[in-house]
Amino acid sequence: MNTSLNKIALLLEGEIAAGDPDLVVTGFNSIQEAEPGEITFLGNPRYAAALKKSNASAVIVDRQFTDVPPAMAVIRVDNPTLKFSTIIQRFGPPKQTFDPGVHPTAIVSPNAQLNMDMTYVGPHVVIEEGAIIGDGSFIHAGAYIGRNTRLGAKCVIHAHAVVKERCKLGNRVIIHSGAIIGTDGFGYEFSEGKHLKIDQVGIVQLDDDVEVGSCTTIDRARFGRTWIGEGTKIDNLVQIAHNCVIGKHCVIVAQVGISGSTRLGNFVTMAGQVGVAGHLTIGNQVTFLAKSGVTKDYPTPGAYTGYPAKPLIEGRRMLTYPARVPELLDRVKELEERLAALDGKKPSKRKKSKADASAEQ
Repeated sequence: MNTSLNKIALLLEGEIAAGDPDLVVTGFNSIQEAEPGEITFLGNPRYAAALKKSNASAVIVDRQFTDVPPAMAVIRVDNPTLKFSTIIQRFGPPKQTFDPGVHPTAIVSPNAQLNMDMTYVGPHVVIEEGAIIGDGSFIHAGAYIGRNTRLGAKCVIHAHAVVKERCKLGNRVIIHSGAIIGTDGFGYEFSEGKHLKIDQVGIVQLDDDVEVGSCTTIDRARFGRTWIGEGTKIDNLVQIAHNCVIGKHCVIVAQVGISGSTRLGNFVTMAGQVGVAGHLTIGNQVTFLAKSGVTKDYPTPGAYTGYPAKPLIEGRRMLTYPARVPELLDRVKELEERLAALDGKKPSKRKKSKADASAEQ
């Protein structure tokens, strides 16, 4: 890297608040791992204490943050996390590149449409009949593109990802390894003592700039489409069931499960392990904290938590109640003893419950 603090400040459109502008920065790293000569950043105030112990020579902070170790050079910017990404893009290791062309082990239907001079198709890729691949796309080793599937321009399908038949992907869509787009929806009808499979003949549509994490599954619609809106980012190990509609610029974190025909508005955030029942409607700008249980419609913007999910303050209060049960039982016992003393009787012993017996083991 070996560049001056002043050049970094100019690159980031920031201002040097402390330190020598000619300080030579030799690399970048996290707060905890940074060594002398390296620059780090503070994107979350909860790491302020760790910053005081850091060996970094310089730090990028928000313009309002002031609690920086005195020996550390400081660059103030509007968005430290985003600006640090600029440093990584400029000085980090180069991204792996692939020359356009089709690997000899790939199986590409003669009826598929792709520009071999502008598309990379890696080893052992399968592209079925009628598929259309947009220019500038990268399809990596072992990926599968189903019949009549359509990919926009500059898509990236990572190794061993699957995009099944008739699905539609917009431009710049990224599908990570192991993800499957277009699996059958989980649809069965119980009849004559059996679960009979219901045909799932719809599609999955991913709009521009959608990103899908590893080992995530998005089921095709029973009919119509399962639809993921523009700019939505989906983490690893997420399940989105058939006929769901996810709005624009949503964030869905790992291990979320969304049941069939549920609709999310725009800018919805679901933290890890949120569970969502089917046939619900979630409004715009709704956030569910980790492990929330979504059992009804939530039309109003805001943050929710708990099971069932409640507005943030109420939900957090409800989560604290179970921890107070032993204390409340002791208070009840004390009140019983006082009442018995007033009556001149011995207090009756509370019969142990199964929960008490289990707790004593």
